[in-house]
Amino acid sequence: MDNIALSGETRTTKGNGPARAMRREGRVPGVLYGPKTEPVMLSLATRDLEDILKKGGLGRSVFDLKLDEGARTKTVMIKEMQTHPISRAFLHVDLYEVAMDRQIRVNVPVITTGKSAGVEEGGMLEIIRRELEVLCLPNQIPDSFTIDISDLGIGDSVHVEEIETGEGVEIPHDVNFTILTVASPQRAVEEEEAEEGEEGEAAEAEAGEETEESGDES
Repeated sequence: MDNIALSGETRTTKGNGPARAMRREGRVPGVLYGPKTEPVMLSLATRDLEDILKKGGLGRSVFDLKLDEGARTKTVMIKEMQTHPISRAFLHVDLYEVAMDRQIRVNVPVITTGKSAGVEEGGMLEIIRRELEVLCLPNQIPDSFTIDISDLGIGDSVHVEEIETGEGVEIPHDVNFTILTVASPQRAVEEEEAEEGEEGEAAEAEAGEETEESGDES
């Protein structure tokens, strides 16, 4: 995965007032930190962050951050991005400086391709793990793990030890857990009925609590 260029500016102001003014000017306050990096307050262009979100892979992308003119480029990842719960406007960004020679842990999405023979026969594809945690160097992060499910019949599964990770990429695991499976039609129905039963019990419990509270108030 190639690093993405990102530019930022250092800032000295802090607090809600300056942050709001910064956002009105099309910039987002943030901070840069790391195991060997003193925290630095900075700001990023809102448009750059919007472009990053459109491309996807926010938590897996590595950026070449150029902070101010003439400053040394730093290799960073976006550790956290805070947004407004309603408007979804960017509020704050945390950047984490990474060392290119030190392994990091990131989550990589699982993608399926093809159509399962078992699904054609009436089974249901159950994706148990939609992401897998990997341990690798920053420049070795996979875009995704693609699993061809064409040959999977009813009752077949794919386990973590069957995943080809590529050189330098490790999926830490203690057990050979299941990533996806093709469930039989009967099992799919039973699981759906079990979920509906749990929802009904939860609703009854809530109704009982409301009745008790009404009795206490009277």
